[in-house]
Amino acid sequence: MTVQGSEILPLLPELSRAGLRRAATPLRVWWRRNWIYRRSLRGALADHIVFHPWDALPRRLEEADGLLRGRFRFHGQTVEVPDGISVFDLPPPSQAWYLALHSFDWLPTLSTAGGENARKLATNLIGQWVKRHNRYSEPVWLAHIMARRMAHIFSHGRLVVLNSEMMWRSRLFVSLREQSKMLERIAAEAPDGLPRLEAAAVLALSGLCLDDSPRRLEAGLKRLEEEIERQILPDGGHVSRSPQALLSVYRHVIMVMEALSAVNEEPPHALRNAHDRMAPMLRFFRHADGAMALFNGGVEGDPRMIAGLLARDDVRGQPFHHARHSAYQRLTAGRTLCLLDCGRTPPGPFALEAHAGAGAFELSSGPDRIVVNCGAAGLTHQAWSAALRATAAHSTLTLSDTSSAHILAPGLARDLLGPRLMGGPKEPLSRRVETAQGWTVEAMHDAYVEAFGIRHERQITLSPQGLMVTGRDRLVPVEAVERPAGGRTFAVRFHIHPDVRVSRLDGGGILLKLPGGEGWRFRAGGGQLDVEESVYLGGPVVRRAEQLVIAGAMKDAPAEIAWVFEQIVA
Repeated sequence: MTVQGSEILPLLPELSRAGLRRAATPLRVWWRRNWIYRRSLRGALADHIVFHPWDALPRRLEEADGLLRGRFRFHGQTVEVPDGISVFDLPPPSQAWYLALHSFDWLPTLSTAGGENARKLATNLIGQWVKRHNRYSEPVWLAHIMARRMAHIFSHGRLVVLNSEMMWRSRLFVSLREQSKMLERIAAEAPDGLPRLEAAAVLALSGLCLDDSPRRLEAGLKRLEEEIERQILPDGGHVSRSPQALLSVYRHVIMVMEALSAVNEEPPHALRNAHDRMAPMLRFFRHADGAMALFNGGVEGDPRMIAGLLARDDVRGQPFHHARHSAYQRLTAGRTLCLLDCGRTPPGPFALEAHAGAGAFELSSGPDRIVVNCGAAGLTHQAWSAALRATAAHSTLTLSDTSSAHILAPGLARDLLGPRLMGGPKEPLSRRVETAQGWTVEAMHDAYVEAFGIRHERQITLSPQGLMVTGRDRLVPVEAVERPAGGRTFAVRFHIHPDVRVSRLDGGGILLKLPGGEGWRFRAGGGQLDVEESVYLGGPVVRRAEQLVIAGAMKDAPAEIAWVFEQIVA
């Protein structure tokens, strides 16, 4: 699908603001670099970091070895740094790599490695950066990039600050003073969504980790509370409907709350309340392998990181079955878990990484995932991004090879606003009922009504012991909508996790052999069942996988596709 003129009109105010900001860039940079402006960044100077927040981000020692050998690898791209040359003077292979370098993404890795060689490299890199970038420039001093850089220094600066040379330490804290003051002024300029919330959280951290300005803590907490109010839903989910975004917010909230506790400050009620809502929602999205479900741009994440974050939740709030505001349903019985996306496309700037996964579901048994969505490209596999965001990359129904939502078409609008997802369901509905066969979730979305005059209904039932998952997909013509002539094809897809072995059974059906030894049988009716190739990007690498596809066509009458996953019990 392409964006229609009617969809561009509501974007005009945003486009105007984005265009004006871009046009003003040279003047803004000039003003913030000049001597008069820089004098306003002076003031009291901290001489140590009061508290080093715990950073949950996973790190690998092999990455430290590469850095010590002069290999700077970010987002799948590597730059080899010759002896005697600063990495900051070399041409970057991509914008994402460049921003990671200036966000100090290398510092946590070196801090984890420890030792004199890692300390010396980190000290030299920070000194090189301060020498070259001690004045405002873009994108290096943009609010969200500055926030990530400062967060890494606060969390991992112990490696370089302790026992450092006096003049080097003085230059570092002068830079931190100027960056903190600048962040206080421009935090609201960070891109809307997660980057703006992160900037607010780090602004609060700067008031806690540096003892030069109690006022900055107050300003940071105020901004953080405002962003939490905007971005965290009443059920604890993130407005982007992304489990991964929720995990990132929770990580930053934990950092701020622990820093407050370290200096004997009571967390604001709004911060504590948000924390207590988010923890159960993270558990809602967790499979039994400890990692996250793959919805709306999310990936599995590191189970140890997730466990470490949730271990800091004293309330231990348990997930509910229906996340009404986030629009997800959760079915559990025995060892079996089903998660179903019943929502609409996230609003505006929160849809930059959203997926067209209306009606998508995931299924797992114990620690083994069975049915998955294909995952997200992130910054490492950008060539896969458009394909992974399409409906066909999700375990749901696709009508006429058309996504249930579409990415903003290339052009000026996308250049200014980013690749946000447009369209999708307008009034999705879902409900759950208890029957003799177990709990049933019924969901409906109208994403295909405007183009095809067709409503998609999905029903999933999980048996009381968790040994059987039965489903039904219906395509129902909407009488009030004029429909295009001719039949419409459909494909109901079930992407299978790459660790599951898929084989055909004599007499029809599919056998699924799980890594833990369990066997599940899949049968379907209402279309032609086939096994096709798929991909899986739930982790850091692209993995080959398979998908079960029920294909068919409908005319003017409703079409119904029935299917069942049944555990083979010896």
